[in-house]
Amino acid sequence: MKVLPPKPFTFEGGNRAVLLLHGFTGNSADVRILGRFLQDKGYTCHAPQYKGHGVPPEELVHTGPDDWWQDVMGGYEHLKDLGFKEIAVAGLSLGGVFSLKLGYTVPVKGIIPMCAPMYIKSEETMYKGILKYARKYKQFEGKPEEQIEAEMEEFQKTPMKTLKALQRLISDVRENVDMIYAPTFVVQARHDEMINPDSANIIYNEVSSNIKKIKWYEESSHVITLDKQRDELHQDVYEFLESLDWQE
Repeated sequence: MKVLPPKPFTFEGGNRAVLLLHGFTGNSADVRILGRFLQDKGYTCHAPQYKGHGVPPEELVHTGPDDWWQDVMGGYEHLKDLGFKEIAVAGLSLGGVFSLKLGYTVPVKGIIPMCAPMYIKSEETMYKGILKYARKYKQFEGKPEEQIEAEMEEFQKTPMKTLKALQRLISDVRENVDMIYAPTFVVQARHDEMINPDSANIIYNEVSSNIKKIKWYEESSHVITLDKQRDELHQDVYEFLESLDWQE
């Protein structure tokens, strides 16, 4: 079966812009439904696709946070090129980490980190996550089990330099969270199986913005944008965006 890789998207709504960022081993589909919802509410949304994501896992391990950060900045510049002077950003997981990094790197109107990690996981735990993703991708391609096993065996011989770089990124962003002054809405799933949920408290407590809020979603897990409380999340994100002092 031919797998069509997810692509970046731009949904043109109105004259307010939101950059949407997906997670590690995720893709733009993670934030697509949120993008359509906001478009219907009059927001123009753009989501980049990070290099090595949404493609065979063998390509992922040859990329790293520097590549993905370039894609994030490319998405930000894309909205600038479309004429938007004010841009809010919402990101899931690693995308949430990047949304915080944007907050102390370039001007942003507001920041919505969703289930964003501030604790460093062990390389072993992260490695298991990559193996799980690789197997799932191959199953999705419809490959026979024997072929998957052979490819997985080969895949495990690949050095994973990405993981150390990812740990450095999270550590670096955590050290700079107090440099964020933009309004911030911290979103966290109570049943987050991928990250330490206390990350949300660190972000909320350490950002220097005068306007900040935190909400716990009691029935949700890590990919909160696609989980059972997604409609509630959409509405909350929209209300937060509406509360910002847009200059248009």
